[in-house]
Amino acid sequence: MWTLAEYRWPAEWERHAATWTAWPVNPNTWPGIFERIPQAFAEFVAVMAAFEPVRILAGGEGVKESALPLIDAACSRHGSRFVPELLDIPVNDSWVRDHGPIFLNGLQGSEAAGSQLILDWDYNAWGGKYPPWDHDVLTARRIAAKLGIRALRPRLVLEGGAIEGNGQGTVMTTASCLLNPNRNPGLNRQAMEETLSVWLQAQNVVWLPGHGIVGDDTDGHIDQVARFVDSRRVLVAAPWMEDAPEAEDLRANWRAVEKGCNSRGETLIPLPLPMPSPKFQDDSRMPACYCNYILVNGGVVVPTFQDAADDRALQILKDCYPDRRVVGVDALDLVWGLGAFHCMTQQQPAA
Repeated sequence: MWTLAEYRWPAEWERHAATWTAWPVNPNTWPGIFERIPQAFAEFVAVMAAFEPVRILAGGEGVKESALPLIDAACSRHGSRFVPELLDIPVNDSWVRDHGPIFLNGLQGSEAAGSQLILDWDYNAWGGKYPPWDHDVLTARRIAAKLGIRALRPRLVLEGGAIEGNGQGTVMTTASCLLNPNRNPGLNRQAMEETLSVWLQAQNVVWLPGHGIVGDDTDGHIDQVARFVDSRRVLVAAPWMEDAPEAEDLRANWRAVEKGCNSRGETLIPLPLPMPSPKFQDDSRMPACYCNYILVNGGVVVPTFQDAADDRALQILKDCYPDRRVVGVDALDLVWGLGAFHCMTQQQPAA
């Protein structure tokens, strides 16, 4: 009989079976510009489909029918290798990283080898900020049923964007989000570390303060401020100017990474990834940040913001991932929804 100890949470850079995402259906997420969002999203899907299979949640009346022509045209323009698959699973919003499944792989040499589990965490739209979430809270178990993979429910609120793993037992997260009482009231740091140890086999947890991305409504998700490149190196969002209002918060995250270590006791190595200059929509600053890139098989898909810093960010990522093709995709409209590519996707590792 298998146990959770026979499973692990693979790093994002390991081989994928597919990437999951959700077709945008909520005009309230992109107020005033929603008519531009489906086309921008189709372009993003087409770039991902150049590297690996893409599975799109597109349930509800007319959703699949409206999405298909845009996706087909974009894939044709980009010469995508894979045909995206649209599934009849409805969502309230497009942030699959947060309401979708987290996949665990069975350890080689164990009874669980070759199998997968899905973790179906509870979800409350970042502390109850954006009702309704009646479809989103069911996303993980609906995907599990579609794939025939067993789903386990820890019965705690946790979004995928709140945790970052190196695939070797180290989990990085932020106190501002994971310990926020609007998720799991009364759960302290020790209890959360025990939770991560049980469900994600975390051997150690690196805590960052988590603030610094102005406009972020997630209470400081880790995927906006720091990302593992490998078992030790961590890209950390750096201020666009030394005296930017968010500069000290971002430096606090840097210092936390600098003091951290992985499960082997090796110190982490922070690398700066400077942010673009501030971007605004209707006088509100958007959480534009290059840390919200995604890894796909053989590639890195990076949000760009029509900013002078775009080229520098792309070069930094090329240096970090020399064996992958780095592609920038315009995310200036999409980020008005207060998230970008990593927020919109969830990788399914190869079993």
